[in-house]
Amino acid sequence: ELFFDLVSVIAIAAITAGLHHSISEGHGLEKLPVFIFIFIAIWWAWMNFTWFASAFDNDGPFYRSLVMLLMGGEVLFAGGAAYMFETGDFSWGILGWCIMRVAMAVLWFRAAANEEYRTTCLRYAFGVLFAQLLWVGFYFLTEPGTATFYAAGIAIFLVEFAVPLYAERARATPFHRHHIIERYGLLTIISLGEVILAISLGFGALYGDHASVEPVITAVAALVLVFCLFGLYFCEHEHLPSTDFMTAFVWGYGHVLIFGAIAVMGAGVAAELDLATHHSHASQAYVAWWMGGPLAVFLTGLWLTRDRHYSLGWRGYALPTAAVLSLLAAAAGLPSWAFAIIAFGALAGRIAPPVAKEQGANL
Repeated sequence: ELFFDLVSVIAIAAITAGLHHSISEGHGLEKLPVFIFIFIAIWWAWMNFTWFASAFDNDGPFYRSLVMLLMGGEVLFAGGAAYMFETGDFSWGILGWCIMRVAMAVLWFRAAANEEYRTTCLRYAFGVLFAQLLWVGFYFLTEPGTATFYAAGIAIFLVEFAVPLYAERARATPFHRHHIIERYGLLTIISLGEVILAISLGFGALYGDHASVEPVITAVAALVLVFCLFGLYFCEHEHLPSTDFMTAFVWGYGHVLIFGAIAVMGAGVAAELDLATHHSHASQAYVAWWMGGPLAVFLTGLWLTRDRHYSLGWRGYALPTAAVLSLLAAAAGLPSWAFAIIAFGALAGRIAPPVAKEQGANL
């Protein structure tokens, strides 16, 4: 499963790099819709596999073979992610998507051998294939980048999102709560690694004959920011408070805000480093939105999926307050150190103080 995650991140890295260059050229908003479109496709393939594996992974040779086929389709899709981002041409991408979705449908048909969950699995299998037929028609009948393209894409994504709602009504799949929490946490860490990659470019400015301090300051601030995001995400051991369907549904789907925000933040950090090294056509005021905006979305997504379920007292306001401050800092055109301070404040306000051990307790 972690191997599968790494394949997914290749695709995310490709479109994040494209968004970074668009931001530095001052055209980030123009490319944001196609970034969101491709990112949701990558996330959706990951999420479908993750929840299936938690419920029906038997780790047998046939299962592994199908997962490898699924990964092969994703690599084909990932290989063209940057090209699709730039041109909107999904020609080979749709083939990779077909391979992924057909492999996923076969996995569900195989799981249908379990009589207790047969109806649920068949609903998933046929739902996946129906949605895939819509995607094939979408490719042949719409012009990339047009209003029809995005309207039809949104409609098909809604069909995709509705399949679990319909299938789970027959009988809820037996996913393992702690396994799902771990899987989401792993993708969060890998996604934060994409931001770390951008940060490393800032420290690279120290090397060579023309060392520069300004990008290093940006890199240090961004590193503090990333460490704070890590601390905020993992400050609670129980991310998913219950297996109630609607709670799990909002938690699972709501994470797209968290993952997407991290990816956009990686592009924003790289764009601010371009500013620091004088390789950007954008202004600080423009780039600030690509730091403060995704930070606000990350904090809001984390509150939506996790914090609102807990009785935290005044600590429950830490993330919403920091989200508002992030947007205000973006509107003021502040650099990365301001967002690092806001994230640190959110972390300090959100984490619970350590509980004192009783006298005589084991260390």
